[in-house]
Amino acid sequence: MSLSRVNTSAATLTKNRTEGSVSPISGMCVTCVDGCIGMCEIGKSAFRGHEVIYPQPFGVITTASEKDYPVDYSHINIMGGVVGAQGIEADSDKAIFPAVDLEVSFGHDKGIKFRYPWIIPGIGSTDVAKNNWEGLAIGSALAGTGLTIGENVAGMDPATVLEDGHVVDTVDLKRRVQLFQENQRDGYGAIIVQTNVEGTRLGEHEYAINTLGVDCVEIKWGQGAKNIGGEVKVKDLKKAQMLHERGYVVLPNPTDPIVIKAFNAGAFKEFERHSRVGMVTEEAFAERVEYLRGLGAKYIFLKTGAYRPAALAQALGYASKYGIDLLTVDGAGGGTGMSPWRMMNEWGVPVVELHSLLYQFAARLEAKGRPVPALALAGGFTFEDQIFKGLALGAPFVKLIGMARSPIAAAMVGKTIGKTIDAGQIPVYVERFGRTRDEIFVTAHTLRQELGDAEFEKLPAGALGLYTYYERLAQGLRQLMAGSRKFSPQYLSRDDLAALTPEAAEVTGLPYVMDVDEARIDELLGV
Repeated sequence: MSLSRVNTSAATLTKNRTEGSVSPISGMCVTCVDGCIGMCEIGKSAFRGHEVIYPQPFGVITTASEKDYPVDYSHINIMGGVVGAQGIEADSDKAIFPAVDLEVSFGHDKGIKFRYPWIIPGIGSTDVAKNNWEGLAIGSALAGTGLTIGENVAGMDPATVLEDGHVVDTVDLKRRVQLFQENQRDGYGAIIVQTNVEGTRLGEHEYAINTLGVDCVEIKWGQGAKNIGGEVKVKDLKKAQMLHERGYVVLPNPTDPIVIKAFNAGAFKEFERHSRVGMVTEEAFAERVEYLRGLGAKYIFLKTGAYRPAALAQALGYASKYGIDLLTVDGAGGGTGMSPWRMMNEWGVPVVELHSLLYQFAARLEAKGRPVPALALAGGFTFEDQIFKGLALGAPFVKLIGMARSPIAAAMVGKTIGKTIDAGQIPVYVERFGRTRDEIFVTAHTLRQELGDAEFEKLPAGALGLYTYYERLAQGLRQLMAGSRKFSPQYLSRDDLAALTPEAAEVTGLPYVMDVDEARIDELLGV
């Protein structure tokens, strides 16, 4: 059975002519006919070339691979029991699921505190992030969780002011930071500013720390969606030329007269802006960490992707040695940007394998007396059962689960519902719950009481969408944890999980479900 779907996908807006009869190896129609207009990916590539590398339509979508990996988190189940409770008195009147405390603290001084054990780990300069930022920032701040501003935000902003090649003022980055800061409650949550090669050269971290008052910054080595740098498409010639001038790789060259003529003639409608891949060395990494601390960064994070095991060991080793406060490990393959479609499907260490290796490496460090930084796992997490499994699989080292596509989806849906309410054109599917925000969003009454009428009325509907989605995740996670008798994330352990297949057991190191508690069975049976 093929694990990949080749040559046709909704992501590339392509399909086979003979959809019922397709070669599983090539993905081609079993009969490729002379005269076909070219609906498949090969055919579309024959007239649009490199444009077909990327998921479409760019700017209004997030994307994830269609590859069916041999092992995923559904091959792990959560274990429960009937005895005792950890983190609360073993009393049926006290050990109820609403009593589960989801708060987590991490960082070198435990000074970062989240109400929920998850974070949005880096959404940057893409339109889908920018257009939904109000909902993401305000919703995250109100919920008391983390939000990472991804790469290239200042560099992409035409209003950014540069002096001697360094950022001294922005519109977009400033707005993104301040939307979170202005809505943060009681010190919970964090806004993090991430940079890549170009952002480091432009001085984005210096600006974020010194001008915007950001405490947390992140060094980016990569992501799970692709093994190259960040990419976007640009429809405006002047903006493409500006990005070229700021040092980005822009294709085709927007300063070439021949290219300009072709663009103006309509031969193509979009430029591609690409970021460079980093060249990691221990010396440069150590210098960068020391430099950021000298600037005043209180907390320094590192994000890496689904690279080969040696690169994962390198990231964890450096994070341990140089006191990184959070290491995020992002598995293949989903993303919010313009990741090449085949790359998203076919490169990198799959999620469960990557996260299992991370646990193994962290345990080896701990056994040698080396410090292990707080870890965050990312790569396709969407619901409370997966959050539980990720936290438990990496326990006690994993403190957070990273999610990007699902929070964006919640914010987008909230925003869309808000527009339909304002227009008086609420879809029947939604209208059955009511016709106002207070009736439709189940968390509205609580937020209105907490914030007051005036502040509540200012909330964008996208923020209500994200906040309400998070409320669902929190209640679902509390129920699962109470069933496993764990009343705080610190008590979650690998013992709370079992592998459903021998292959999953081999990859994760978890016991096969038929072998769980094997050592205790005879004693409990009294035989």
